Amino acid sequence: MKHFYLHSLRCAFVLAGLLFGFAMSAQNIEKTTPEAVGLDVHRLQQADACIDKAIREGRTPGAVLAVVRHGKIGYLKAYGRRQTLPSPLPMTENTIFDMASCTKSMATTMAVMQLLEQGKLRLNDPVQLYLPHFQNWKEGQGDSVVIRIVHLLTHTSGLPAYAPVADLQKKGRFPDAERQMNYIETCRRNEKPACDMQYSCLNFITLQHIVEQITGQSLRDYCAEHVFQPLHMRHTDFIPCAPNKQGFWVETDKPRWMKRGEKADNTPLAPTEKQPNGQILCGIVHDPLARVMNGGISGNAGLFSNAEDIAVLCAMLLNGGSWQGRQILSPLTVEKMQQIPAGFEAFGRCLGWDKSSPYASNKGDLLSDAAFGHTGYTGTSIVIDPKNDLAIILLTNAVHPVDKTNVVRLRAEVANAVAGSVTQ
Repeated sequence: MKHFYLHSLRCAFVLAGLLFGFAMSAQNIEKTTPEAVGLDVHRLQQADACIDKAIREGRTPGAVLAVVRHGKIGYLKAYGRRQTLPSPLPMTENTIFDMASCTKSMATTMAVMQLLEQGKLRLNDPVQLYLPHFQNWKEGQGDSVVIRIVHLLTHTSGLPAYAPVADLQKKGRFPDAERQMNYIETCRRNEKPACDMQYSCLNFITLQHIVEQITGQSLRDYCAEHVFQPLHMRHTDFIPCAPNKQGFWVETDKPRWMKRGEKADNTPLAPTEKQPNGQILCGIVHDPLARVMNGGISGNAGLFSNAEDIAVLCAMLLNGGSWQGRQILSPLTVEKMQQIPAGFEAFGRCLGWDKSSPYASNKGDLLSDAAFGHTGYTGTSIVIDPKNDLAIILLTNAVHPVDKTNVVRLRAEVANAVAGSVTQ
């Protein structure tokens, strides 16, 4: 009888452990009340009012707001519609968005910082060390100036803001990442390195190629294995794509959440812009470089994610690079990432993120000087304030069904409203 009792007790503990593990996997980050994390729910209604007003004014059809504090989601709400064409559909808290340039911070920067702390690259390494055909800056017959990894991360390399997608497309088949990289390696540099900040998607496409050169993996596979899967970010992935014979963009591989057997109804995607041929992009990256030249997997754009997954990433960074026992980055690496490099103070960019450049208006006016973040052209925004243990995630589909992108002021308004709700 005693042995039966002990066996039953062991089975009960095992079952409890399995159930606990399942519960933890089902809810990767705890959701709680605003008051439990020091937020005033009534003051948070000011953020609701700002978003509702933007929707009424046609600046965006819908939005999702998530506020992270003390390792928990203290506020999560959906507003308006995720889709207006071809038929209206409501926004939901689990809607997956095209993160656009937030890809730079969520994926490419995470990969670079991991390789940095593994001793596989250094911030002052010349880009030519990894990409031998990459040309440095040179004016006339003068000496050349080396472009380094740190210049790419802070947008001080001198590379132009973008690439002429239409011209590159005419020169051969597409997608064609090799032809795009040849352009980046040889195009005219607009500025001497470390002399000015010019935000450039080409910086992070270059970083993508460096990551892939070092690891032997695609950026998609590397980030899935070393960032997203360890954090159980189940609805975060690049979605490869290509044009079909009719010229419509289609997936060439399913996102990882679909491979796990999740149904489309449970993983709603926010569409973006209607194309000249009538196609409304949905699950196909909006950014032309990422789509046309890189087939959906690109260092500058292409990542899809939802508010809860992004909340986990933010909570990890606010917790010194660790989340639920999984160390993604060292605390020293996270601290370094948040610092503007010495001599770069005038540019306002830390490593892979924005701190005080002209693009940092999504921080609003009330967050601490330690706050950093990033935005995406489709209408996405992430702000992280380590001093106040706070993160604000605002996801909108402002480019649907047409490119309006009128959410710059909204981001600041929401950041101020959330900051104003902090009570302790």
